[in-house]
Amino acid sequence: MITSSRSPFTASGEQGRGLWRALAEVLGGGLLMLLTQQLVHGLGDPPPDLALLPLGAVTLALLAVRRRFPVVSLLGLAVVLGLLPAAGLPAAAAAYTAARQLTAPRRRTAVLSGSAAATVLVSVALAPSVGLGGHSLGFALGTVLAATTLVVPGLVGTSRGQQERLLRALRERAAAAETARRLAESESRMHERSRIAAEMHDLVGHRLSLISLHTGGLEMALEKESPELRDEAALVRRATGDAMRELREVLGVLGPLGQDTGTGALTDTTGTRSDIEALAEESRRGGVPVELAWDGPDLDDRPAQVRRAVHRVVREALTNVHRYAAGARVTVAVTHTGDRVDVRVRNGAPPDGPAATGLGSGRGLVGLRERVTLLGGTLEAEPTPAGGFAVTAHIPAQPDPGAGAAGPGDPAAASPSEPEPGRAAARVQRRVADALTGFLGLAGVGVLAALGLLLVSEAAPQPDRPGPEKPRVGMAREKVLEYTLPDDGVRAAATGHEPPRSKSVTSCMYPPTEMDDFRPRSARRDRADTGSAARPPEDRPGRLTLTRYCFRGQVLATIDRFTVPVVSNAPPWESP
Repeated sequence: MITSSRSPFTASGEQGRGLWRALAEVLGGGLLMLLTQQLVHGLGDPPPDLALLPLGAVTLALLAVRRRFPVVSLLGLAVVLGLLPAAGLPAAAAAYTAARQLTAPRRRTAVLSGSAAATVLVSVALAPSVGLGGHSLGFALGTVLAATTLVVPGLVGTSRGQQERLLRALRERAAAAETARRLAESESRMHERSRIAAEMHDLVGHRLSLISLHTGGLEMALEKESPELRDEAALVRRATGDAMRELREVLGVLGPLGQDTGTGALTDTTGTRSDIEALAEESRRGGVPVELAWDGPDLDDRPAQVRRAVHRVVREALTNVHRYAAGARVTVAVTHTGDRVDVRVRNGAPPDGPAATGLGSGRGLVGLRERVTLLGGTLEAEPTPAGGFAVTAHIPAQPDPGAGAAGPGDPAAASPSEPEPGRAAARVQRRVADALTGFLGLAGVGVLAALGLLLVSEAAPQPDRPGPEKPRVGMAREKVLEYTLPDDGVRAAATGHEPPRSKSVTSCMYPPTEMDDFRPRSARRDRADTGSAARPPEDRPGRLTLTRYCFRGQVLATIDRFTVPVVSNAPPWESP
């Protein structure tokens, strides 16, 4: 039976986290809507409470499903936004999410454009019905809301989505390259182990062949002298043959056993001083000047795997010099102490620059490192400051049979099973940074939307406010005082020239007189005919029209208008 690798507890945990996140977003969206409603309350009368509650519920529901259904959520919030400006910040979050998730540029552009157009059309069509002003104000309001809460967050979401997809592609490409590199290194290690197995086959097979040869001669010599010993010798010869056959079968699992041929074929003298001198002389004949320095005794009494490791290091380094730094001077130094063999091959910068073949795959160095590591040693290969390259190997003179069994070259050691320290802390920091960025982004969108709505409200035509009502008979004293105030100068001018008051009048007040009334009628008529500036009223004799408001208690009873003479201060010869 096939079972899912995903635990039901893990699935339920993810669903629980998603539910809590949706509830938190709904709560935050509700708070943002309340705050925004307080900011836009001055644009006009808000929708009735019975219409506001369903629109708010629809807004929060669409906000909760914006990750699962981004297009539906964005278009629905765009329609609601045309009716309810308080849905601006939830609509901005939906626009950001939709633009971030949509990968097709045409579809993303169509969704953002359609949502902006829906907001403007709904605002123009229904603005008078919901108390947001006329159609022109609805168009301005819808345009501002669409630009600040849909288009701008959509552009930011588009940029963020493209950045995330690019980073994901780069990570996948880097992971594929790392996998290919590990496979190549593993192949190089296996190839080197196969070569080691071939060397073991040659070494052990040669020894077994000698044993079988000597045992056969012993068997022939004992055929007549001691038949019972001849049978034992025959048994040893057959056991040797069986061991040789089993060795071939076991080592054949590693694949074809490649062997070195030519002048570099491995023999019993491989890795000794004479062998290294032969490698240096072969490189000199190839045009590479090689200097050999040998310090310490020869390696003829050291194990074969140590001598062959020395041979492989020197030969691989010289081969790389021929391939990538032809003509460069090379120094080969072998130091043999009591417990370690140090091999250092260093070349200078090539006289004609690096070869056109580049830096190569590096598989040869990987194989060398595997061979040296299996012996319990270390190998370093790095460029030199002078432009050359240096290969340094430290090989134990008597290797430990268990050394290098799980060295740094093994794939198991290169891929630790436990997570890296600090990965959880880095994940938490990334989430906190994302949350802070989202909060600042919503704050910026809110500021832009508030400024746009403020400009729209200031540019909207304001209805004319009715001024104070003109005094009329029957008006209360407080209403008359709202229209005008008494003037003591007018009272003094009316003294002795006003008409008699009614007996029912309890008090009177004299409002100020317009400046133009202080000019004589002839002067006013001359000004109206000629358009010339009139002389000051005190310069000409004439009459002044005054008004008197008389009250019966606190109610205006009569409004009297009368004229009084005005005395001119001009000299007689200037009088008209």
